Amino acid sequence: MLEPKEVNLSPMPKTWILDLDGTIVVHDGPYILGHDKFLPGAKEFLDGISEYDMIIFLTARGEWEKEHTLRFLKENHVRYDHIIFGAGQGERVLINDNKPDGLVTAVAVNTTRDKFCQTKFQTDYNLGTRYD
Repeated sequence: MLEPKEVNLSPMPKTWILDLDGTIVVHDGPYILGHDKFLPGAKEFLDGISEYDMIIFLTARGEWEKEHTLRFLKENHVRYDHIIFGAGQGERVLINDNKPDGLVTAVAVNTTRDKFCQTKFQTDYNLGTRYD
């Protein structure tokens, strides 16, 4: 889905799967700027993710970029559960099943490169009423 104005999410714990370059940090920042740099609003967004949610970063960055990437995240106190290096540069495809109560359990948002996502993610307490 192209970047919507708002997305309603259940109060259930979530898994956030986020690309790094052009989504959270400036695309190819280490090569263009000499270092990584957060896109405006990205750090605040990450800081606002619930401690009960899981954060997974995907990046096409290779192993040779791993050390400086992990150092940047650590120095900036970015919480994450997993990071996958060497992800393909093509589409990222997520397939998931819906809950029996109808909760749609997969949301994808495409943003403009080097512009942090402007979608407002809201909690709708009427969603996700069954936990099976």
